[in-house]
Amino acid sequence: MNHQTDNVSGGFSLIELLLTVALIAVLSAMLLNFASFRHPLSRMAVCADNLQKIDLAMQIYAGDHQGRLPSVRDASSSGQPLGLLVPRYALDPSIFLCPGRGDSVSDILHGKDETLPTSYSYYMGCSLQNPQAILLTDWQVNTGFKPAGEWVFSPDGRPPGNNHGKNGGNLLQADGSVVRGGNRLPYSLNIPPGATLLNPKP
Repeated sequence: MNHQTDNVSGGFSLIELLLTVALIAVLSAMLLNFASFRHPLSRMAVCADNLQKIDLAMQIYAGDHQGRLPSVRDASSSGQPLGLLVPRYALDPSIFLCPGRGDSVSDILHGKDETLPTSYSYYMGCSLQNPQAILLTDWQVNTGFKPAGEWVFSPDGRPPGNNHGKNGGNLLQADGSVVRGGNRLPYSLNIPPGATLLNPKP
C-alpha cells in the first residue's frame, strides 16, 4: 500500500498574495480620502455637493410656488430667504454651511423673519428660466456687481469671502451645475434686474 503525502507549502499562494495586496490598496485609498478631507480642494468639493442639495430644495420649493424661488421682502442676509426651505424642503440645515469655514449648525431663529445660519451668497429674485444664471455662490467679498477680473472671493484668505481661504469658491447655476472659480473670474457676475445679491451677513 502506497502512502501519498500532500504537498503542503508553508508560504502564501499567488491568490492569497493578490487578495492581500488588493485589501491593502482599498484600505490605503480609504485612509487617503479621509485625510484629504482636510485639504481645501476636498472641502470645496463637499461644498459643491451642499450647493446642489440646496438647489434641489429650491427646485421643489419653486414647484410649490408657481416657479418662484425663496424670497423675503427687505431681506438683509441670505439666511432669511433660504430659511424658507427648512424644514419642509431641506431637512438637514448643515447643507447650508460651508465645511471650509468650520461653522456649526445652530438653531434657526423664528420670528418676524426666518434667519438660517448659512455660509452662502444668494441671488434673491433670480428666475429659473435662464439655465446659466447664478443662484448661489460661496460667500462673496461684497454684494455688488462684479465685472470680469474683479475680486469675487477673498484674495488673501481673510474675510469676507473666505469660505475656502484664498482658493476661490463655487458658483451654482440655475441648471443645477456647479462651477469652481478662482478669486477673480474671467467673466462678469451680473445681478439680474429685480434681483438682489445677499451675503450671509449684511
